[in-house]
Amino acid sequence: MFALVRLSVVGFVVLTIVYICLSLYSRAKRRDKLEAEWDREGMSGDRDAFVEQGLQDYDGSLRRKLIWGVYIIPVTIVIALIYFMNFH
Repeated sequence: MFALVRLSVVGFVVLTIVYICLSLYSRAKRRDKLEAEWDREGMSGDRDAFVEQGLQDYDGSLRRKLIWGVYIIPVTIVIALIYFMNFH
């Protein structure tokens, strides 16, 4: 039982680190794309406001929600492996 708790804690820490890194990387890439779009199209007005609005739109996007798969997929695989190794 202690091994399962240890696996869960270590797994949660590792998955959290991966989630944070992936989330920051994805947000940085989106910011770069918004800044490149601003420069390419030669827009007028406040560039920072445009980028912030784009990032707010990104926060509600499907891509942002798919990053939660970092938690869901590995946990599902581990649960399935434990089930099939022990009960099947």
